[in-house]
Amino acid sequence: MKDKKLHFISGLPRAGATLLCNILAQNPRFHTSSPPGILDVMFLVRRQWNQVVEFKATPNEKGKLRVLRGVLDSFYSAGGVTQPVIFDKSRAWLGMIEMAETLFETEARILVPVRDVRDVLASFEKLWRSNQHMRQVTESAAKGPAWETQGGRCALWLQGEQPVGLCYNRIKDAITRGYSDRLHFVDFDQLTQRPEEIMEGIYEFLGEDAFPHDFNNIPQVTTDFDEMYPVPGMPAIRPKLEPHLQPDWPMILGPTGDQYGGNNSLWQRFIQTPDEMAPHIGIATPALV
Repeated sequence: MKDKKLHFISGLPRAGATLLCNILAQNPRFHTSSPPGILDVMFLVRRQWNQVVEFKATPNEKGKLRVLRGVLDSFYSAGGVTQPVIFDKSRAWLGMIEMAETLFETEARILVPVRDVRDVLASFEKLWRSNQHMRQVTESAAKGPAWETQGGRCALWLQGEQPVGLCYNRIKDAITRGYSDRLHFVDFDQLTQRPEEIMEGIYEFLGEDAFPHDFNNIPQVTTDFDEMYPVPGMPAIRPKLEPHLQPDWPMILGPTGDQYGGNNSLWQRFIQTPDEMAPHIGIATPALV
């Protein structure tokens, strides 16, 4: 990747990552990936490398690093990517910052899409309700009778190995490990309400020249991978960006959804509001551990 810059997109599900990718893709300098799974390949290579008897006998860390760099370089080169700036989208990168910085010998730049956790859960719940008939999919992904109630489903999605809880904990851990300066949080609501300002902040964070994006015509060039989630039917983006002004969760989750609101404080201190930096109002609630 010597002739290219590599940045990462890694945040919460249902928080506008696909929308952000397709907005960025309007810039002819940028290539944005759908989740390619290449990080999983690199992780497997790294893990298996140390299990090979010959490498145990004659350790070769520099060789391992060259191989790992070569995997990513070959993946994008073979894919015909000509743009000088690549955005690799994978929610696992937040747990691999050290590896990324060792491989590429530079500080990582990670765009972290976030959204009110209650709206994330409401989005999953809406998808579940519209796909109840696909029970052979949902029930195999869930854990028993809890899947039969709204509260049970939310509790499952918040567990550490499930889509919301896993991504949330990765964000929390990256901050705890001292990498908050590598993260640029992109709030879904703010992206839809103030896209010009939010994109300007992204470009400044990345050290890229500004680009005039067209928020009234956003072609979809990347998609999400439905099978990553225990709910089918992840929708496509809308071609015109419209402001998201009202939260969805009160109508979907009802009063019980308010119990998850405290989780949003994890990233609020890092997000620029129209007037000033939002205060840090607490820590994660015990639901996400």
